[in-house]
Amino acid sequence: MEVIVAVFSLVAAHTDLDLETVAQLSNGTGEVPAVLQSSAARGAVVLATCNRVEIYAEAANEASVETARRELIDAVARGAGLTPETVESSFRTMHGDSAIRHLFEVGAGLDSAVVGEREIAGQVRRALNTARQTGTASSPLVKLFESATRTAKDVGTYTALGSAGRSIVSVALDLATEMRAGTSVVGAQMFWQHANVLLVGTGAYAGTTLSQLADRGAQNVAVHSASGRAEAFVEDRGGWAMALGGEKIHGAIAEADVLIGCSGGGRTLTAERLAELREGVTSRLTVLDLALTHDFDPAIADLPGVDLITLESVKMAAPEEQQAAVTAAARLVDTAVTDYLTERKARSADEAIVALRRHTHEVLESEMEKVRARHGCTAAAEEVEFALRRMVRQMLHTPTVRARELAAEGRLSEYEDALNTLFGLEVGQSAAPAAAEPAPSAQDAVCPAHQNQKDAQSA
Repeated sequence: MEVIVAVFSLVAAHTDLDLETVAQLSNGTGEVPAVLQSSAARGAVVLATCNRVEIYAEAANEASVETARRELIDAVARGAGLTPETVESSFRTMHGDSAIRHLFEVGAGLDSAVVGEREIAGQVRRALNTARQTGTASSPLVKLFESATRTAKDVGTYTALGSAGRSIVSVALDLATEMRAGTSVVGAQMFWQHANVLLVGTGAYAGTTLSQLADRGAQNVAVHSASGRAEAFVEDRGGWAMALGGEKIHGAIAEADVLIGCSGGGRTLTAERLAELREGVTSRLTVLDLALTHDFDPAIADLPGVDLITLESVKMAAPEEQQAAVTAAARLVDTAVTDYLTERKARSADEAIVALRRHTHEVLESEMEKVRARHGCTAAAEEVEFALRRMVRQMLHTPTVRARELAAEGRLSEYEDALNTLFGLEVGQSAAPAAAEPAPSAQDAVCPAHQNQKDAQSA
């Protein structure tokens, strides 16, 4: 029987869960690398963003998927401090082609809270890089994520969705602009030019935020990171913003017109602390909480003079992109998924092809031993061997092509049954099949006796 590599995914996203639960599950994924060392899952890649946690995994075959799935759920439950039942009910399980298609759609931004957002493509790429660094990315998963990343790039390049797609950050900043300056373009420019902005965090979203603040004309921006990376972060991005460290952040909060959280570092600014820091301040404060785990206590929305924009706010405000652009992107994704699945199925024929080639070359070698026993290692014997090897190559060409065609059509079992009927070959029964030896040229073909003589002379 064919050896099948089974891909499946565990999906928890903004469409099904509140973001607090998504954040808890994200915290639990740190246990995934450890469990893979003795798991039925042969590899895993974790994709965690501000509004989704997805684990893509590979099992040896369909029979071991359930065991692998259970082990991953238990690992996330331990890491998150949740019951396995809670984690299981939070994840949707997707199998095979459905899991593969879902990743392509996610990477292209078609499954985002803001349809067409471009940030997710980079997050998919970084998820694969992280899995490679931790040693959890198996070869099939690497191929899958690389294909999804290339497709996301194509969507950005060849469809209008790439230019029209708005990001989570851009929608959040638009909301802040409307709250503070209305819809006037001049008013918006004036607001950002004079606003005191404090950005907390130095991750991917913080980088996107700083870039978009620059595009909007912001001039008074300070960056703080509890990890001490603010100075390097600012320097890497042109050095136009100010890096704040230590207790200086307290004064910056008091003076801020806009406070943006992108750290998700587990340090939540409470409503009481914010009220204390801004005691006596009468100017309005707009707070954007864009972290997966809240940087700010939701209760700050109840403070006088404070407006709070959260990821939930962004999701509700995100407009639907132009349908034509979405349709074009979806069509491109459909084509890419079909091509990937066809190639993947064709690769599944490799073991059957190797089995047939090994069998044929074993027969060839057996016949050549008879020729050498009768005629010795003569030039004539070498010419016979060269001719036979060339004939075998020609004979194997059509069966090889046909194997890949049948695999792509999902009919590989017919090919394997034929090998069993005609040659008694049990595909998948042999241990670790190796690729067939390349056929030597007339100049390279060497009689074993001559080779032994050469080896003895060189010893």
